[in-house]
Amino acid sequence: MSTRPDLSAVLRPVREGNAFEETVERLLAVIKLGLVGPGERLPAERELAGQLGISRLTLREAIGELQHAGYVKSRRGRFGGTFITYTPPVPGKGELRRLAREDGARLADALTFRLVVETGAAEALARICARPTPPPEAADRASTEHAPGPTGQNNTESPPDVESLRATLLARLADVNDASPQDYRRLDTLFHLSIAELSGSSLLAAAATDARMRLNDLLNAIPVLRRNIAHTAGQHAAIVDAILAGDAELARRAVAEHLEGTAALLRGFLA
Repeated sequence: MSTRPDLSAVLRPVREGNAFEETVERLLAVIKLGLVGPGERLPAERELAGQLGISRLTLREAIGELQHAGYVKSRRGRFGGTFITYTPPVPGKGELRRLAREDGARLADALTFRLVVETGAAEALARICARPTPPPEAADRASTEHAPGPTGQNNTESPPDVESLRATLLARLADVNDASPQDYRRLDTLFHLSIAELSGSSLLAAAATDARMRLNDLLNAIPVLRRNIAHTAGQHAAIVDAILAGDAELARRAVAEHLEGTAALLRGFLA
């Protein structure tokens, strides 16, 4: 399995006036998007509180409410922590009708938002992968040049580790290809969000997370179709191939084609 995704796109500092409510919202986003899956442990309290910019007391109150609602379970001891217990409900016709009634009017807007964000993220990551890998001696010089100066700040921004980006993206692709039907949506989410995450833009990663969250309940409510999974696997591979080849325009088109297929399924099931 690949490494845990960066949660910073979701766990941004909350506003002081609504710290408790926004903490619950942020944690629910992490849980519902599957960024931390069923049975997995949330980061430690100190880390979570620091990312959210809140006191540990506020964090414990939010976790307590989520535990009461059945989303998490806290355990004490050496191997303790807060573990995810939530699993998405099994799709049903009644749920689809409810979502169509409540969210159908916003579907077109959410799909447009996702299209713009995810095609842009793929293009940005492809441009990064198109950069030539410097020879070892050049990398050593760059490391020296990027060392902190007397003020403790780097002279220039360190270049991205393209090989690490490639390895992470391929690992995310392997994860979703190997997913069971029950875990498919969650790992598909991680694959898509990883493209924006690997671009190195925190704003782009946050926008991709927001776009996915707007469609998350709808995507979870439609059945996982085996024929669609096979078709999607080919589209995912085409996206990764284009990104790793450094072809920004091809990556953009591959993502657009894939997202149109998903949009067609959503429109069909919610009609």
